[in-house]
Amino acid sequence: MSDQPSAVAPPAGVEPDLAHHGDAEATAGLIDLAVNVRRARPPAWLADPIAATLTDLARYPDPAPARAAVAARHRRHPNEVLLTAGAAEGFVLIAQALRGVRRPVVVHPQFTEPEAALRAAGHPVERVLLDAADGFRLDPSRVPADADLVMIGNPTNPTSVLHPAQAVAALARPGRVLVVDEAFADTTIASGHPGEPESLAERRDLPGLLVVRSLTKTWGLAGLRIGYLLGAPELLSRLAAVQPLWAVSTPALAAASACASAVAVQAERAIAADLAADREHLVARLAELPGVRVVGRPASAFVLLHLPRATAIRAALRERGWAVRRGDTFPGLGPDWLRVAVRDRNTTDAFINVLRETMEA
Repeated sequence: MSDQPSAVAPPAGVEPDLAHHGDAEATAGLIDLAVNVRRARPPAWLADPIAATLTDLARYPDPAPARAAVAARHRRHPNEVLLTAGAAEGFVLIAQALRGVRRPVVVHPQFTEPEAALRAAGHPVERVLLDAADGFRLDPSRVPADADLVMIGNPTNPTSVLHPAQAVAALARPGRVLVVDEAFADTTIASGHPGEPESLAERRDLPGLLVVRSLTKTWGLAGLRIGYLLGAPELLSRLAAVQPLWAVSTPALAAASACASAVAVQAERAIAADLAADREHLVARLAELPGVRVVGRPASAFVLLHLPRATAIRAALRERGWAVRRGDTFPGLGPDWLRVAVRDRNTTDAFINVLRETMEA
């Protein structure tokens, strides 16, 4: 190991619970602001192809049509796509297939499954912790130069920060695998940009790039488990070699094809625009509450809050019928952080009223 101080080993005895996820908080009977999955009913162009597969489940899944559809969406060749049972399976495949890496680094705070998968495979993981005082801004120079596996989210869960594509791309170099988790890329939007701002999904010039994508968030398909990886064929073939046979079900493949269509992409852009307006409303209402601080510039389907007594407030919110995501299970955060999903304005207004009452109690 080099003597560079940029990455740190996890501290002994104070490890966050990497296996904790928002679904554990969104128990029955609570208004769910803990899970970042859109709850709208799937449109007919998505629901109908999925339902149509239910009469043909005796046949083994054929991923070729879905792989071709996803490749066309991202202007890639089909051999640059690996379909997975959700983005989470992709992290497991990376951890299992790349056992020869010497210095894996995970940029935090971010989704905990990448690090959990690495640790389960026996990798010694180092962390680069982004600073809240700096708005969780990514400084590529903080990642050790000899790190041969780097994992980062963009936009990042739970911070909702969208890093500039140029900064993320600066992490790529020969001899390194750069994994960019873009599970929430389709929730982002920027004025004057027709697609997903800061996405690297179509970049084929960056050495060692692996882009992880999910279809479960915007389209409410968490229970179906569908995602995919984008990267060089030789790298994806290493991951495919450790993937179980027929890992992606026929209904999930139908969803992948449908979500890669032009109709789907157009709908995503409209949903992202509506989400941006709802997010601005949430941020504005949160600004009315003394002591509540939104760190960074949120760009996705959730907002990270810093507020004193967050642990007690989260428990009190549960008693009042509301579920929010605790922040202390994310490396780099602590007990004074909460993540809140962006919902419609009426839900946000009701939540702000309850949060205010809870804080004043």
